[in-house]
Amino acid sequence: MRPAQPEALPVGRRMAYWRARRRMSQQVLADRLKKSKSWVDKVERGVRSLDKLSTLREVASALRVDTAALLGDTQPAEVAERSAGVERLREALSRYAIPLGRPAASRRVSPTGPVDQQVAHAWATFQHARYLRLVDGLPELLHDVERIHAVDSVRGRVPLMEAYRVTAALLVKLGAPESEWLAVDRAMTAATGDRTMVAAAAVQLGQVLRASGQGRAAKSVMLAAAYRIAPAMTERGLPAESSLCGTLLVQAALAAAGYGDQAAVAELLDEAAALAARVGDGHDHYRTGFGPTAVESARVVAAVELGDGVDAVAWHEKTTARDGWRWLPAEHRAAHLIDAARAYLQVDDPTNASRALMEADRVAPAELRHRPAGREVLAQVTREPTAPTMLVDLAAALGVA
Repeated sequence: MRPAQPEALPVGRRMAYWRARRRMSQQVLADRLKKSKSWVDKVERGVRSLDKLSTLREVASALRVDTAALLGDTQPAEVAERSAGVERLREALSRYAIPLGRPAASRRVSPTGPVDQQVAHAWATFQHARYLRLVDGLPELLHDVERIHAVDSVRGRVPLMEAYRVTAALLVKLGAPESEWLAVDRAMTAATGDRTMVAAAAVQLGQVLRASGQGRAAKSVMLAAAYRIAPAMTERGLPAESSLCGTLLVQAALAAAGYGDQAAVAELLDEAAALAARVGDGHDHYRTGFGPTAVESARVVAAVELGDGVDAVAWHEKTTARDGWRWLPAEHRAAHLIDAARAYLQVDDPTNASRALMEADRVAPAELRHRPAGREVLAQVTREPTAPTMLVDLAAALGVA
């Protein structure tokens, strides 16, 4: 008998459906909601109603789905397309082609050079925030890099690892916890034995750990990877290695911010800033975009996570005034602007929060349309009576109003 689809279920059953999809126990969900396990159980069984919109939003946030998914509303076409694409990626990652010896049997193997170009194009597509286009192309790219690796594991190792890296980065953006773990685990496995490749893959590992709420583990792993690649002397470090080390320190700082360790945040970001000063802006070593402006952007995220909206707004205004701001990828700038909107909301400035979101939508529309974090901030901003009509209409079209 086929399981009921979520749109056919009552609200409590939908909550149970998405909890199971996220591989989350009732106790874990209860802890995230600051409720009892009994409360979760009663809601899922229909004994207790879930009729307050504020509570629905809290549950949706904990489950990392849109509120519309709990209410059973029809999904907008773009949301349905994104979900179908993520499912195709999950299937591609679930084939275990390399250990099962499948890749070489299906098609002619392309030379490594064209595959390298395809991987570089995938990263460029990600950095321009063309997420649906990337979702469409990645399954075939994963097939190709796995076939190359099956024929020549030495030449095929770097494109394999990089393809898994960009897949993990995309799935973190789209809020697909099960699949992002698969992708980043493959990247780390492919990188094992090469400290530079491990450091590069660890950047996405930090993102996945943070997205799954494992801040302390993320900080520990990021520091281990950072100090393994760290130059013996800051002033003598190669820009590429310094960029990886600095990016990992930034990830560790953001992880520390997630559990309120303000002292660690300041120390780690200052350490990253020293490396960034040597690298400079306008570079993209190992797809990190690392430099002084990127570190200042991270200070905004950290301050927001720590609940210090005043500092976050100050750092945001300083960051966007830098010459290096225009060198950041569109994806990075739009994500920063969404965090800036969160900062403005913390200081009770919905007008500037709206402006930040409208600029984010201009720079990289997919950050609001396809990223759960962006959609959540959009929903918060459009609850304000002064929200611009453009944002209200966008929220309604996306089903997050």
